[in-house]
Amino acid sequence: MNHAHGGGEREFLPIGIAVLTVSDSRDEQSDKSGRLLAGRLEKAGHRLADKVIVPDDVYQIRAVVSRWIADPAVNAVITTGGTGVTGRDGTPEAVRPLLDKVIDGFGEMFRNLSYGQIRTSTLQSRALAGVANGTYVFCVPGSSGACATAWDELIEAQLDLRTRPCNLVELMPRLLEK
Repeated sequence: MNHAHGGGEREFLPIGIAVLTVSDSRDEQSDKSGRLLAGRLEKAGHRLADKVIVPDDVYQIRAVVSRWIADPAVNAVITTGGTGVTGRDGTPEAVRPLLDKVIDGFGEMFRNLSYGQIRTSTLQSRALAGVANGTYVFCVPGSSGACATAWDELIEAQLDLRTRPCNLVELMPRLLEK
């Protein structure tokens, strides 16, 4: 992780992160990707605010993400699954209307990083990120490899107040007001 120094060291600030697994076939036992994300965020020092599995249904996805966006204890949401191009993949369609702003660079960076691992298959990824009501939302593919790439290479550093020159935590007004 890059903690470029400049202008004084900041302390780590743990945040509440919720994890949503979107799958028609996974349950708590077989949810490797959701467990990976929950484990990684807790290892980094954050708090797992909630973890839910829902079928690949636009309205069920939207209902859970909407609830978390409205919850002041949830500062970020990570969804895994439903970002491909098959008939039931609907996570981007469920989440995009909820976002106040889309963070285009996230999907671009994710696909760039994934290209080195899965080559042209990365073009099928519709990874997405944005902000809604001050809550950051990241939608990543359902494979554990994709979740590891997203967390390790992008999300972890951006959800760490110590990351310079900038990070998303310093843009979370309701968190920093406390």
